Parts: sequence; C-alpha cells; structure tokens
Amino acid sequence: MRVRAVQLGRIAFGLLAAVALGVQGYHAVGEGSPLTDFFSYFTVLSNLLALLVLITGGVLGLRGRPGVPDEIRGAVVLYLAITGLIYGLLLSGYGLGLLLPWVNDIVHRVMPVVLLADWLLVPPAARLGRTTVLKWLVFPLVYLVYTLIRGSLVRWYPYPFVDPGLPGGYGRVAGACTLLLALFVAVAAALVWLGNRFRARRTPRGRHARSTPEPAGDPG
Repeated sequence: MRVRAVQLGRIAFGLLAAVALGVQGYHAVGEGSPLTDFFSYFTVLSNLLALLVLITGGVLGLRGRPGVPDEIRGAVVLYLAITGLIYGLLLSGYGLGLLLPWVNDIVHRVMPVVLLADWLLVPPAARLGRTTVLKWLVFPLVYLVYTLIRGSLVRWYPYPFVDPGLPGGYGRVAGACTLLLALFVAVAAALVWLGNRFRARRTPRGRHARSTPEPAGDPG
C-alpha cells in the first residue's frame, strides 16, 4: 500500500509541475517573451526533468517494473535542490517579472522539497560511488556554456549572476560560477551520502545472508 501511495504521489506532483510549466510558458509567450528564453532558465529545465522522472518512475512503479535509474534520479534531485537554494539565497529578493506567483511557489519551493523527500523515502537500491558527483555536474556545466554563448549572441541572460553586462563584468561572473560549482559539489556529495545512508538503514539486517544461495550438495 505504501509503495502504491509513493508512485501515485510521484505522478501527482509530476502532473502539478507539468501544469505549472505549461501555464507559465503560455503566459510568458502571450506577454511577448520568446519560447527559447523560457526554456533557457535552469529552473524550467530542472523542473521539466523532475516531472519526467516523477511521472515515468510512478507509472513504471505501478506496473511493477524497474523505475528510473538511481543515478538519474539523484542528478535531478541535485538540480532541484540547487534551484531552491539559489532562489532562496540570491533571487527571492528580485521581482518575479512574468513569473506567476503560484508557479513560482511550485517550481522554486514545492518541487525541490518533493524531489528530496522522494530521494529519502526511496533511497538508491545500490551504493553510489564518488564518481557519481562528477557525472551529475555534466549537465550544469553544459547549461552554463550554453547560457554564456547564447547570451552573448542575443544579449539576454536568464539570471543576473551570469550577466557580464552588469557591474563587474566577466570577473564577477567567473567568481559567481566558481561559488556555484562549489555549491553543486557540496550538495551533490551530501545527496550521495544521504542516499547511501538511508539505503543502509532501510536494508534489513541479514538480507545479504538470506540472499546467498545455500551450498549445493555433493556434486558427485
């Protein structure tokens, strides 16, 4: 019963994120913002990945099939956690612009908590290694390169801390990105540790012993 509730919860929150992004995208385009700008926000991309992971995992779980691989789940948890942290630390004081208030609450507050809770309630099935952190950093680094290149071409940046046109120029951007990288590494390492810790706690004692095949009889 608990497993079914988790899967249904995943689908419900995934659909909630889908509705929020759909309404916000429609609203932004209606106000004259290019759709390419909408999909250039890390918040939008991370929530898009989250809804795909949640809905896919929930549907597969209800069918009794293996869900989304834990390394992919963990990566998305990291991206949503960073989304929530950066919003809370750096962006909450800025105006919402075209972002609807209720959508803002869902993508910056609700979804990060949901993904973290899902990670702890359903920890990884296998122990995660240290190299997992490096794999999780690939997407944010690609996003940063994309943002800087696209921004230099269209003269628009999704976040003030990556805008070299503001005071401080590229030096300030480099400093901000270095701090962000450190935050990504720290949060990723914490998520790996938490995942392994909760996995160990949820593993019944003696499971490995019970799962070990009994010695076969005399083959002769």
